Amino acid sequence: MRKSFLPFSKPSITEGDISAVCDVMRSGWITTGTQNSIFENKICEYTGSKSAVALSSATAGMHLIFHALKLEKGDEVITPSMTWVSTVNLIVLYGAKPVFADIDKDTLMISKETIEPLITSNTKLIIPVHFAGASFDIDPIKELAVKKNISLIEDSAHAIGTKYKGNMIGKTGTSVFSFHPIKNITTGEGGIICSEDTSLIEKLRRLKFHGLGVDAYDRMTQGRAPLAEVLEPGFKYNLPDMAAVLGIKQLERISDLNDKRTQLANYYRESLKNISEIIPLSLPKYDIKHSWHLFIVRVNSKKINRNEFMTELKNRNIGTGLHFQAVHLHKYYREVMGFSRGMLPNTEYNSDRICSLPLFPDMTFEDVDDVVNAIKDILK
Repeated sequence: MRKSFLPFSKPSITEGDISAVCDVMRSGWITTGTQNSIFENKICEYTGSKSAVALSSATAGMHLIFHALKLEKGDEVITPSMTWVSTVNLIVLYGAKPVFADIDKDTLMISKETIEPLITSNTKLIIPVHFAGASFDIDPIKELAVKKNISLIEDSAHAIGTKYKGNMIGKTGTSVFSFHPIKNITTGEGGIICSEDTSLIEKLRRLKFHGLGVDAYDRMTQGRAPLAEVLEPGFKYNLPDMAAVLGIKQLERISDLNDKRTQLANYYRESLKNISEIIPLSLPKYDIKHSWHLFIVRVNSKKINRNEFMTELKNRNIGTGLHFQAVHLHKYYREVMGFSRGMLPNTEYNSDRICSLPLFPDMTFEDVDDVVNAIKDILK
């Protein structure tokens, strides 16, 4: 058994990252400023996006988009139940109705085929999720959204560095990325919205800072314009510069970080291929480049259930994650919203069985061997 605990995830922070953050803290300006502008521009260069706005979290980004699109009571939003709760919580808080599309059993992503039957005259928005570093099949869903005149927002929290048909996620459409500490790059906490709709980005830029006509930091004078006025009521979702500069430094290394994730994931896949009770996710059949945000398996054993499996790994000094318990099975959504088991067979199959194994760039192949040997020991 391992002598030291192997966490499920750990951010890759270098001395250069730390030094850059310290430089900002010494500068006298630590809130939103020049580093935010640089970070936004660097993300645009990396993804190919026309415009971007950095925010305090991906959840903040989704909130601002709902506000900008005037989501309201009676509207319906199609999204998977196999997602983080924040999106669905926001839908409900706006008085709108979440409509859950079932997922592919082996990629955990929704598709045109699962979305189209759910569209009604009340459908306002579709939010598919790029999952675990893989891309959903964008083109058919985008064509459907255009045909039906429905807004499409890509939940790209797992997808920085992911490609679809040769293009980076974020280059086209509107994508919401997360830079939480478990993500492929981090700003500590934070997120960014990339969009080819530059007018949307300018609206979100106002909304992120109280609806004022300027940011907290005038990039020419280093002071707020004296006549800055509220153009529309807004929020307080700006990203501090000490977070943005961490993102800049992390982005410089993203290719190396994602390459290491890929190497580890491929080693996992090879090492687990003869363990029939542990089933990794399948790779999509269309053209993508996986960024391997997560390495997810399904525990399909008569000897042990998923929760017991995670406990046994923890007893062997190995951490795991759960991404995710299906939203429609959470207490509130069952008891208040009226959702129930049996609605989404593929989602529920996976919700009962999925487990995220340790995956982060500073891991070694020996760490993967420890995880695989522990799994064999648990199942024997």
